[in-house]
Amino acid sequence: MENHHQYDIAIIGGGPAGLTAALYAGRARVKTVLLERGAPGGQLLNTEAIEDYPGFDHITGTELAQRMADQAVKFGVELKTANVTSIRREGGKKVIQTDDGSFLADFVILTAGGEPKKLGIPGEKEFQGRGVSQCAVCDGAFFKEEEVAVIGGGDAALEEGVFLTRYVKKVYLIHRRSQFRAQAILVEAAKKNAKVEMVLNTVVTEIRGGDGQVREVVLKDVDSGQMRTLPVTGVFVFIGFQPNVQFFDHREHLEHDPLGFLVTDSTMQTSLPGVYAAGDVRAQLTRQITTAVGDATTAAIDAVKKLEAKKHEATPIPVDLYGPTRPDLIVG
Repeated sequence: MENHHQYDIAIIGGGPAGLTAALYAGRARVKTVLLERGAPGGQLLNTEAIEDYPGFDHITGTELAQRMADQAVKFGVELKTANVTSIRREGGKKVIQTDDGSFLADFVILTAGGEPKKLGIPGEKEFQGRGVSQCAVCDGAFFKEEEVAVIGGGDAALEEGVFLTRYVKKVYLIHRRSQFRAQAILVEAAKKNAKVEMVLNTVVTEIRGGDGQVREVVLKDVDSGQMRTLPVTGVFVFIGFQPNVQFFDHREHLEHDPLGFLVTDSTMQTSLPGVYAAGDVRAQLTRQITTAVGDATTAAIDAVKKLEAKKHEATPIPVDLYGPTRPDLIVG
């Protein structure tokens, strides 16, 4: 067997799920490493303000990420900057290959999250967290009585667009085709909502702003090529989400849903024994910080229990060579 850095639990990804799993594993006093390709925090680092995490009326994503990371380190977890390239099984353990060496662990908790698909247009990156968002539930309340654009044509775009009408004055639902891909019932709900205006056969070519905030989008009519601007203060992009599950060898099939999200049991274990999934990589109803930390808590606790059971089974049990009685206690 190759020379690896050896751990009881390896956590792949340093977002809220990964940092929570690290906290619980660290508190259980098992040897744990968290591998993250960038700074700890994941999507938290792209979030300007958080107001829906229990216990905090308002906190920045960066501050919450730092608090979570500090707490995990306090309990002895090693946080390493490493780009994971593959995960494979070897002798009953898991080998995590990175650009800077390999790690061996009994259990892996995959919390690598995912990436919302990008429009790839000017202004999108610049105004991320300053008007550009991929989560209506997270950020909708920041746009009370304002006008916003929702981009996309699937279920998520329609659902999130209608959800936003709880807060905003107007939602422009922008789709590049003449018909939505979403379920008919969702399309009907959007059409019946007086706050929703559908803008079809149209693409957004640029997001513009001023004073660090979105002010308008540039629209292009797909058929005529005509350009125009639309004043909005928020742009919600729902054109897809790609989970980071590309680490496993093609021979290691992990059960997933049609969109690629990993299917788990109630303990967050995937179809591959010893490999857990928590947070945005897992198939579930919604993707919030609170659900991520809940998933991770369950995964870490179950992994620790299985680890303890595994170590207990490996411990030799003393054998009484004399059977049920000792010679010195025999009378007669």
